[in-house]
Amino acid sequence: MKIVVMEPLGVALSKIETLAAPLKNAGHEVIYYETKETDQTKLLERVKDADIIMLANQPLSADIIRQCSNLKFVDIAFTGVDHVGLEACRERNITVSNAAGYSTNAVAELAFGLAISTIRNIVPCDKECRQGGTKDGLVGFELYGKTFGVVGTGAIGSRVAEIALAFGCKVIAYNRSVKPALEAKGVTFVDKDTLFKEADFVSLHTPLTEETKGLVNADTIRLMKPTAVLINTARGPVVDSQALADALNEGRLAAAGIDVFENEPPIATDHPLCHAKHCVLTPHVAFASKEALETRADIVFDNIDAFLNGEPKNLVK
Repeated sequence: MKIVVMEPLGVALSKIETLAAPLKNAGHEVIYYETKETDQTKLLERVKDADIIMLANQPLSADIIRQCSNLKFVDIAFTGVDHVGLEACRERNITVSNAAGYSTNAVAELAFGLAISTIRNIVPCDKECRQGGTKDGLVGFELYGKTFGVVGTGAIGSRVAEIALAFGCKVIAYNRSVKPALEAKGVTFVDKDTLFKEADFVSLHTPLTEETKGLVNADTIRLMKPTAVLINTARGPVVDSQALADALNEGRLAAAGIDVFENEPPIATDHPLCHAKHCVLTPHVAFASKEALETRADIVFDNIDAFLNGEPKNLVK
């Protein structure tokens, strides 16, 4: 089979060569591209003859998929799958797997990095320190004793809840189903409105679906305390960026830490959050720790082995 890795996976080429060697020895062709191709015509040239396409977070449209006549398996080196034309895969019974779980610790840790950065004013403190300034006007507050709200308690949200408990927070969560294991650790499950009303911190960990798109909007933000902090390491469109920027600039929300946007970075310099007060931005880096990217590469090549052996795993429905 022809296996095309259509974009780099963020690990050393030697790692890719090691993982690909058994496939090549078995007679399969493996093509690994070390650059992204955003031109759709050129991208089609890369993948049109592939039996298997591997990708990370670069979009793979339904239109491209429909033109890949040999395609049998799409292997997504990512947790979220909303950037892939799944409807076209379903039309043609193309198997789809992802790499859920590879970045659980990485994303959870960055969520707290953003939280602490906002409440302790780390970015402005750094600027003041370099310019001979002091802490004046930059004294923040602690996580300890605050109510930490987790929206979505999948693997990442559950890990965030555990870390929040370790910080000494009261942890509340909103999810489609209650998780007894988290309840046993001290997490209280509440309805969505209660979470947004009571939480001092709201950390988002939902997939992007029709139900979650715009979950945090002007109405949701009105429920929140003016002293609350919003953290988004999930998917950009879960939050209405303009509504969030307006709330920050008008003092109706204390701060935000945002890693994801409507589109993949680089974002436009006139994006509303680029000019919002008390907002720490990172360029969709939560998943990208060295350890997570190494694990991700292992998972997606293992996905190919499983598919070729007739026992696909990590299936996306």
